[in-house]
Amino acid sequence: MFQRFDVTADPSHGPARLDALRELMLSEGLDAVLVPRADRHQGEYVAPADERLAWLTGFTGSAGFCAVTASEAGVFVDGRYRVQVRTQVAPAFTPVNWPETKLADWLLERLTSGQRIGFDPWLHTIEEVEKLRDRLLPKGLGLVPIANPIDRLWTDRPASPSAPFSAFPDAIAGESHAAKRARIAAELQRTGDRACVLTLPDSIAWLLNIRGGDVAYNPIPHAFAVLHEDATCDLYCRDGKADAIRDHLGEEVRVHPETSFVPGLDFLPSPTRLDPKSCPEAVHEFLTVRGITVSRGQDPCLLPKARKTSQEIAATSEAHLRDGAAMVNFLAWLDAEAPKGGLTEIDVVRGLEGFRRATNALLDLSFDTICGAGAHGAIVHYRVTEATNRPVAPGELLLVDSGGQYLDGTTDITRTVAVGPVPDGASQAYTRVLQGMIAISRARFPKGVAGQHLDALARYPLWLAGQDYDHGTGHGVGVFLSVHEGPQRLSRLSDVPLEPGMILSNEPGYYREGAWGIRIENLILVEEAGSVPGGDDRPMLSFRTLTWVPLDRRLILADLLSHDERVWIDAYHAGVLARIAPRVEGSALEWLRTACAPL
Repeated sequence: MFQRFDVTADPSHGPARLDALRELMLSEGLDAVLVPRADRHQGEYVAPADERLAWLTGFTGSAGFCAVTASEAGVFVDGRYRVQVRTQVAPAFTPVNWPETKLADWLLERLTSGQRIGFDPWLHTIEEVEKLRDRLLPKGLGLVPIANPIDRLWTDRPASPSAPFSAFPDAIAGESHAAKRARIAAELQRTGDRACVLTLPDSIAWLLNIRGGDVAYNPIPHAFAVLHEDATCDLYCRDGKADAIRDHLGEEVRVHPETSFVPGLDFLPSPTRLDPKSCPEAVHEFLTVRGITVSRGQDPCLLPKARKTSQEIAATSEAHLRDGAAMVNFLAWLDAEAPKGGLTEIDVVRGLEGFRRATNALLDLSFDTICGAGAHGAIVHYRVTEATNRPVAPGELLLVDSGGQYLDGTTDITRTVAVGPVPDGASQAYTRVLQGMIAISRARFPKGVAGQHLDALARYPLWLAGQDYDHGTGHGVGVFLSVHEGPQRLSRLSDVPLEPGMILSNEPGYYREGAWGIRIENLILVEEAGSVPGGDDRPMLSFRTLTWVPLDRRLILADLLSHDERVWIDAYHAGVLARIAPRVEGSALEWLRTACAPL
């Protein structure tokens, strides 16, 4: 099994650890300390050695932070985690709705002029620190860089990861790392930058066509890199991690020990580009003190990585068909077994992983499978453990959000299914969520449109019913890389224009706390849109669906749908049948034919 069900954090430890942190604050003359979720690479996913937020608070979500004063400890979480955080932290911690409540405002309400706030400059980006300073310094509050206080208290902290790196095939990437380095170096030359510091693991993985195993489920390498204007690169990693890929990297990629990264910054030319949204403040401070000119600009790998090559698109399309067949085998099994009342959430997770393993191509999951029965479905990022595991009971909804990592692609799919009789109100909500998903799937839009312009399409059917959901509508997805990939998103917050080759999730939802949760998710690809008779001669984009798995027709209220929505559903199911039927057999094939029948 890739997925484990152990309890990874215990809220009962929180109060004692909080007391110890406050004693350390007192001894160092600090009035507050910041404890972020991030590691020094600023990726979303962190290794066990970097789970500082979970160690202190018990909260295990993938986004959030804690601010500790002498009398209060606020745990800041967004809408995905507001149910979860209340079950994971002790009363000594106060959940704070973020980003509605800004950290600076929270601190200003609790601290007075002359007080000092400690932070680890490796765990906060340049932009984060500058925004805080701009708000706090005029009020007399000081931000003080310190050695990480959690690391000094965490006596049984796990070792840092040391998984070896591997080469990613050029045939799937569609471009050699030499060509990528030359292309990005040309961009640096165009902007007058002589070098660029890269700290995001997935950017380094993409640039050098390598993969790693330093965090669970996402094949990213923990490393730092500096790309120079001449297309050579310095790669900094723990000893031995790059030994197996020396020939792949070649002479133009120089490998150094990780401990040489900071000393190596001394030799960077002026100007060197740093991305203020992802580069740690520690790097910025080091260069500034030494008089090296810093150029601010976006990580130059982000957009090229997001624009998938034709080879990547072909590869991930095949991965999604393979994964779709595994999902159909799973859903057919689930439909036969769940109504009997003998399955638990863990049984479902194990069953699904088994069907993906049976492909003989699964390298890992792409995240912990979210399997929420009944009320657990309303916890957006619910992770079942031995302590929370519960039966999948008839008369409930079951939400299953899952994905696989294959060499040729990364998948992410959510299906919500009825187990026996449908709960009151669930079909209406499911149909509205489906209408939102269809609206995104059918969207045509001019070039230059960003995710924030499309997000409302998915919410509109819910808004008409006075409903909504507290997460984004979609995130970017890599190819055998991070399942959450930027910079593109379908979100009110995303101003990044969508471009051909970008892959996104399309996942509206609705959650009734204490009862059930609904989410429907396909992955979609941005591509050039064909012309429309009578339309303007204007460049347009649209989405191509990558995920082919039936929807639960038992939850669809056809009378609520428009003619075009019914046509879309029938066409989608016909597409599922055509693509997946040749890949399944027996009872799964019979189930598929029934599941894909026209409305």
